[in-house]
Amino acid sequence: QVQLVESGGGLVQAGGSLRLSCAASGSIFSINLMGWYRQAPGKQRELVASVTSGGITNYADSVKGRSTISRDNAKNTVSLQMNSLKPEDTAVYYCYANVMRRYLLTWADYWGQGTQVTVSS
Repeated sequence: QVQLVESGGGLVQAGGSLRLSCAASGSIFSINLMGWYRQAPGKQRELVASVTSGGITNYADSVKGRSTISRDNAKNTVSLQMNSLKPEDTAVYYCYANVMRRYLLTWADYWGQGTQVTVSS
């Protein structure tokens, strides 16, 4: 199996910063895309940022210029540095990875359990 474990959420004032981290472990042969999604109450889950194994990044317009995603392929980790946080960034943030497991030849999506980010005004 594959597990994604997130850390780094919490309560922060508007204008502050947070760094989310996620570590993938288990029966991993290769990871293609890693990223972060978020879901606010009453809203659909949305992409925040993603990064390919080659380092190509993609950001939601709402966080572009305020967030930086980074990845360590050797450690199977991905991090999201968020600056200038706004109350509308409040959500549960989920780590995501597109993984090929050892001994299997298909890609599958895995999710972390989610970490709460709350930005107070």
